[in-house]
Amino acid sequence: MQQMAEMMIGQVLPPEAKVLMNHIYEYKKGVRSMILFTCNRRLETFATQRLRRQSIDYVVQPAGKDSINVYFGRRECLDAIRLFVTRPLNELTPEEDFILGALLGYDICAQCERYCERKTAASISQLAG
Repeated sequence: MQQMAEMMIGQVLPPEAKVLMNHIYEYKKGVRSMILFTCNRRLETFATQRLRRQSIDYVVQPAGKDSINVYFGRRECLDAIRLFVTRPLNELTPEEDFILGALLGYDICAQCERYCERKTAASISQLAG
């Protein structure tokens, strides 16, 4: 991983690194209070070093065999993430999914629709089970 970080310090950045840089820019400009960046594990050292250098708080969680989720932004938001995002995102309850979407600044009406769909599907699943 250190080798990847050193390689990226050179001229060419992989597309994922460029996405991270854009997310950091948006956060620094106040566009969003918290960001979720999913990337290959190879970028973990690069991402965390970059965030540390920018004095941005972050939380890293596994997202799959070869990927990680890097949440970064305001400490209050990250404190909430540490409390309720304790398993894979697809296993979050409809309520937890709604809160996460709201923290990430997703369209609130779309989040409401998603919540209702997931809650209805969960209710139907309980009745069938």
